[in-house]
Amino acid sequence: MRFRWPGQTEDLLSIDDLRLSAGEHLFVRGASGSGKTTLLNMLAGVHAPTSGVVRLLGTDLAELSTSRRDQFRADHIGVIFQQFNLLPYLSTLENVTLACSFSDRKKARASENADPTATARELLKALNLGEPLHDAAVNKLSVGQQQRVAVARALIGGPEILIADEPTSALDANNRNRFMDLLFREAEAQNCTLIFVSHDPQLADRFDRTIELRTVDDDELGMVS
Repeated sequence: MRFRWPGQTEDLLSIDDLRLSAGEHLFVRGASGSGKTTLLNMLAGVHAPTSGVVRLLGTDLAELSTSRRDQFRADHIGVIFQQFNLLPYLSTLENVTLACSFSDRKKARASENADPTATARELLKALNLGEPLHDAAVNKLSVGQQQRVAVARALIGGPEILIADEPTSALDANNRNRFMDLLFREAEAQNCTLIFVSHDPQLADRFDRTIELRTVDDDELGMVS
C-alpha cells in the first residue's frame, strides 16, 4: 500500500505487505517523518491508500465511502491518542461512554451484561480508577488518570482492533510500565489486535512482533521487520 497527497511526487508511506493475525500485538517504531501516523490513519480509515489495499476484518476500506469508513472505525476500532483527546466538559464516565454514542454495535456489545454506563464503570475500576473519580470533570484528573480514561474509552464495546499512538510519551518509566501492564491485560481480556506506535525501544520486547518504518534511498519510505 502507498500513500501520497494529491500533487506530490513522493510517497509518504510505501509498504509492500503487512499482515496481522487476530489478537496479535504489533509494535511500530520509526523516526519522525517515517510514516507512522500515516500508517495509523490508513489503518483507521482516515486516509484511503493512493494505491494498494487496506483490508481489515475482511473489508477493503478503499471500497467504502468516507462516511462508511468513519462508521467502520466507530464500530470496530478503538483509538488511544497521544494527547488523549478527552472532552474537558464531560465527566470521566461520559468520556468513556461517548464511544457508544457513535456506534450502535459498540453500544449493543457494551450492553450484553449491563448497560453501557455500568460497563464503563467496570472498565474504569479494572484500570484502577475508583468510583469517586467517575463523575469528576476529566480535566481535573492527573495525566496518568486521563490516560486510563482514554484506554477505557478505546476498549468499551469490544473493538476488534486497538490502535495506540505514542500513549506513553508523557510518562516516567514506572508509570509507563504500569500503564503497559494494564493495557496488555485489558487487550488480552478482549482479544484485541493491538497496533502500538512508540519511539521507546524498551517496549518492543513486550510485543509479538516489531516493525520499523524508515527512510531509505533518498527519502523513499520503507519497512523493515
